[in-house]
Amino acid sequence: MKRKPDSLAGELKLAKRIWGDIAGMRLTELRQLLQRYKLSVALGEVINLDNHWYVTHSGLIRLASRRRCDGIRTTLQQRFSDPAANRWVFRATVYKSPGSKGFVGYGDADPSNVSTLVYGAEMRIAETRAVNRALRKAYGIGLCSVEELGSFSNSSGRSRDHELSAKPSSNGSNNGQPRLRDQLCLLIRQHNLDPNLVKAYAADFCGTPSLKEASRDLVQSFISHLAACAKEDKDMLICRLNSYAQPVEAKP
Repeated sequence: MKRKPDSLAGELKLAKRIWGDIAGMRLTELRQLLQRYKLSVALGEVINLDNHWYVTHSGLIRLASRRRCDGIRTTLQQRFSDPAANRWVFRATVYKSPGSKGFVGYGDADPSNVSTLVYGAEMRIAETRAVNRALRKAYGIGLCSVEELGSFSNSSGRSRDHELSAKPSSNGSNNGQPRLRDQLCLLIRQHNLDPNLVKAYAADFCGTPSLKEASRDLVQSFISHLAACAKEDKDMLICRLNSYAQPVEAKP
């Protein structure tokens, strides 16, 4: 099924609200991503970091679901893993259809290639990276996923984690602007959103076990995304948040 023109226009409009004026090659790249893979900015399936587009784990999983992926198998590579050093290596195989030989991807994680904010979650990160790489191979996506990113580096060679640790708080104010946590709380109150559902959505958007483990850039991107969605189509945002509600068990 082809994406409706008005839907594509809406996604591009939302992207401009979140990340500012997008033009030239960046706009062309985004348009191709949305058209070819049916990814969605509104659902947090594509994000922009440092003027580069990245697909998210949730976007890849939904793409696999739309393409009727037959299954995903992950296996811990014990030979290359070192639990004592929190180093983990996973192999993931994506089966696009019954009888498929499978598309293989490997993912590794250890304290040297993950943010300090997610220390202790290296095993989960390694598995996610393996799955993402296998899915990108299976569906021909050359775009890197955000979960595959290791330590960021700037032109001076310092890691982004170092820059953040040099600040009083990764959630602290910057240039007189409110802290990220305060910005998020303000959005929740302003649009009368469920804070627990917002936190669950944020963690999924950032690809981390919880919101507090996400980097400052990812949290800022989520806040911009949430604000734009609330202003553009609040009903759609509420439906999206409700999908994170935990099912209530029936009483006997």
